Amino acid sequence: MRRWVKVSVSAAVVLGVGGWIAAPYAQDWWLLRTACDGALPVDAVRELGRNGSHFKDATSASHEVLGDYGCSLDFEGDELRSDRLLMMEAYTRRDDVDRELKTVFPETGFDDMAPMPDGLPGFIDQFGALQFLVPCPALGEDDEGRQRRMLVRTQLGRDTLWGTPAAYETAVTLTNSASERLGCGAEPLKTPGGDAAPVNPEADPRTVSLAESAGTACGWASETDLLDKSRWRVATLMNDAGPVGRCDFSARHADSGEMETQLSFAAWYGDWSSRLIAEEDRWPAARTATARCDGEAATFALSAAKDAPGVSEAEKRKLLAAFAEEQVRQRGCSDLRLGG
Repeated sequence: MRRWVKVSVSAAVVLGVGGWIAAPYAQDWWLLRTACDGALPVDAVRELGRNGSHFKDATSASHEVLGDYGCSLDFEGDELRSDRLLMMEAYTRRDDVDRELKTVFPETGFDDMAPMPDGLPGFIDQFGALQFLVPCPALGEDDEGRQRRMLVRTQLGRDTLWGTPAAYETAVTLTNSASERLGCGAEPLKTPGGDAAPVNPEADPRTVSLAESAGTACGWASETDLLDKSRWRVATLMNDAGPVGRCDFSARHADSGEMETQLSFAAWYGDWSSRLIAEEDRWPAARTATARCDGEAATFALSAAKDAPGVSEAEKRKLLAAFAEEQVRQRGCSDLRLGG
């Protein structure tokens, strides 16, 4: 009898210790499959969380009447806070969408950003969040007769393995889930294939010569003969579907001899963009253009150094016209008007 009690107690101790060891892994398993209402791509999120920490907490909140939805997943942190793996916010009300875009483009619109691969209707904002703007055919039009849209922002935490294809897979999956939950009815997005991964918007973008840019979204400049092809290089910060994008042209500064961005051509799509050039003291009218795309405003602008080498004011205006015309052609827009 005593031996039986001893063995039973020993077994209980072993089971207790085993359960204590297994508890964090059981919690990981549970949170990965229930966070964000079960929408997370488990393998991709495990890849994002490869720092060895366990998951601690998840939140989710949906207000279909208000047109918003959000969720988050946290790592274990210290006693005072948790470390965030990801946070997603989705909005379908026009005011909320405009507010979010004003947050990431608070002044001129030339804030840090990075493009997504072609086919994805989004961009990476100055804070490193993956932003998608998609039409919501199931929600119809707003009070002003404009197609309702949904903006989905996925922010990854500081300890998250950010620059991997898993980041796109996670953000795309969450965007598709938000569309279903808010009744948006957007065409499901597809994760880019291959090894496409988000890039840091604060990092110096990759540049190529004008000749090498042919066939890209910024290849229009190589066809104008307005820029010396031996002097200029271009960074393509736009794709064929994002709501924002830029073509940045760099040349050596006359004094320092360093390669610097001398000409930046920006495109912003949606009525929200009209405020970016509303103040004449911010943007000379001669450096702006507008058009109509998908029933809303499209705005184009040029930010140029005063001493851009070998480029006169008249040539800058011609370059802006070429940029805007190419954007209008690619997007099927109409009513192009050059400022000034």
